[in-house]
Amino acid sequence: MGTVIQVENLSKSYRLGNIGGGTLRADVSRWLAKLRSQTDPNLKIGQEHHARLKGQEFSALQDVSFEVQQGEILGIIGRNGAGKSTLLKILSRVTAPTSGEVRVKGRIASLLEVGTGFHPELTGRENVFLNGAILGMSKAEMRRKFDEIVAFSEVEAFIDTPVKRYSSGMYVRLAFAVAAHLEPEILIVDEVLAVGDTVFQQKCIGKMKDVSEQGRTILFVSHNLNAISTLCSKSLVLKNGRLIFQGKVEDSLGHYGVSTDVSDVIDLIGKKAGAYLQTLSIIQNSQSGPGVLKSNDEVDLVFSIKTNKRLSKARLSVAFTSMKGERVFAVGTWLGPGKLPMLDDACKVTISFIMPPVVPGRYTLDIGFYDSEANIYEEFYSAGAIEIAETNYLKMIDPVVSEIGQLFVRSNFSVNKAF
Repeated sequence: MGTVIQVENLSKSYRLGNIGGGTLRADVSRWLAKLRSQTDPNLKIGQEHHARLKGQEFSALQDVSFEVQQGEILGIIGRNGAGKSTLLKILSRVTAPTSGEVRVKGRIASLLEVGTGFHPELTGRENVFLNGAILGMSKAEMRRKFDEIVAFSEVEAFIDTPVKRYSSGMYVRLAFAVAAHLEPEILIVDEVLAVGDTVFQQKCIGKMKDVSEQGRTILFVSHNLNAISTLCSKSLVLKNGRLIFQGKVEDSLGHYGVSTDVSDVIDLIGKKAGAYLQTLSIIQNSQSGPGVLKSNDEVDLVFSIKTNKRLSKARLSVAFTSMKGERVFAVGTWLGPGKLPMLDDACKVTISFIMPPVVPGRYTLDIGFYDSEANIYEEFYSAGAIEIAETNYLKMIDPVVSEIGQLFVRSNFSVNKAF
């Protein structure tokens, strides 16, 4: 296998605002300031202090270099504004770099945004043939692939309808089907798959794996770190237009800002005067994937507790609440060997449990600390938040627990005195 993409010292800058100063005087004053190595006198207040602004130019990419091998699935991650989309547009020849060089070997099919390459007035059928022609496919090849493309996209009933009447999900289905089935040597996919539903996303990931096994190269941009971990062998991390890491996916997640051992500490001190509960640490014990929590993961919730008085047979609970406000499941000491023993100083309480199959997404944690009669010592609502990633339990997830109200999972707890 050889190198199919080689990027050397790639930079891209954009001019802010209108081109030109609006007046001859403004243009001359800017030119004289540049000659004297002075700040542009026409800048707005605060512009000169922005880390990625130079005069009235914005650096979207700065000195980026890397190589991609044939058959490789390369993940590209970074926060919004890191330069990921700009990089893909340059590789797809949508825009030209300000400086640097890109060498690409092979035909590229790219899916950069919803409706890329589609003409809104043409039907789905006509757009499939149009995209094939743009990529250099003959009409005979397109006819041979057409039924397979339409079947994958699941828009058979609307294939002769103008695409301007398609929903964003239908756009993405057809656009991805065309890009993946026209046998490009290099397939570039931006975050557009997030528009589709979960089942279709899984279908697309499976298709990209098949494409890679055929010796084709894929560049995949996504904020779904679980999808990146599942699909990609290597990844790039961009930050503020610069390449800060390239290498194995599990190593790159730490540079992105995700802990590879999922140890997130929630500070509870100061939420309430005289707090008993000090901190909560969330620790993943199983190896299902770096930096993510998924169904069937073994999880420890480790509480540090400090008290100046003796607490007898207290109870501790943690409830997971969806962003819709639905209490999805809860764990607590009542599901273990019984109530907590006598607490009279400082200790750590660990609640261990296995994540149940729940809908992927963001969940807030509601924490309760009670006496043996369920009177409140402390309560914290939305004390912290945690991401639960997509899993292979989709069939179990469909009937979700929202109608049941609460799902209590079997757990155990342990207490360590003094810390």
